[in-house]
Amino acid sequence: MAAYTKLSIHTTEEQGEIIAAYLSEFPFDSFDYQEGLMGAYIPANELDSCREEVEQMLEEEGFVDYFFEDIEAQNWNATWESDFEEVEVRGKVLIRAPFHKERPGYHGMEVIIQPKMSFGTGHHCTTQLMIEALLGGDIKGKRVLDMGSGTGVLAIVAAKLGATNVLAVEIDDMAEESVRENIALNGVTDKVESICGDARAIEDREFDIVLANINRNILLADMEAYDNTLSTGGCLVMSGFLAEDVAILTKKAESLGYKLSKHRTNDIWQALEFTKTK
Repeated sequence: MAAYTKLSIHTTEEQGEIIAAYLSEFPFDSFDYQEGLMGAYIPANELDSCREEVEQMLEEEGFVDYFFEDIEAQNWNATWESDFEEVEVRGKVLIRAPFHKERPGYHGMEVIIQPKMSFGTGHHCTTQLMIEALLGGDIKGKRVLDMGSGTGVLAIVAAKLGATNVLAVEIDDMAEESVRENIALNGVTDKVESICGDARAIEDREFDIVLANINRNILLADMEAYDNTLSTGGCLVMSGFLAEDVAILTKKAESLGYKLSKHRTNDIWQALEFTKTK
């Protein structure tokens, strides 16, 4: 098991959410918050390449009370599972782990996710925003792309809502293995294809709906690649960013011929839904 380094920052929980958004642009792969201390975890062998930039960013943003510490190797998945709770979105989608008790008679959609550290299980506000967009959209019979698929939650929800086929793209090979596992757990292997890669993996593909829950910089860099795969009249849904990023993302989308159709907010996190007009 890979050794980790923990970055601990003295801050409030709300500020911790903001810091997490900034740190997600570096190889930090999970975050927690306990009693005035936010923790951000990064594989120890990844820290040297970005530590100077991380420290500069923290100090520029006014977060100066922090420290690094090495974390002994441990069974991260067991630790993660011990804290994993069910998540229900709008009373319509229940996300649970295989070890949670079933809810007989539950009338909504159930999504079963084997929790893995950091890969996204539906607990984060941005994932819930994206699920709300899927619930409010016309998914049946559509071709869907889930970029930065994490554990595959969004891809699975899209498939269960009636998408004809879904492509889940994840750059982290361990996360992509998790996607495959969860696709099988939910019985949607006939509808969802999972691949490991980045925006280059979607060349020569065509979709009706593109889902991208990543971060502002990647969204800006890859939006043209999404556009090249999206059919006219299709829908681009993005999350993973803060209110200060909405204007720049909207400007970029509009320059490509998109019209903003929906803006959602959950806590400090934002989601934008665009329609491709040309």
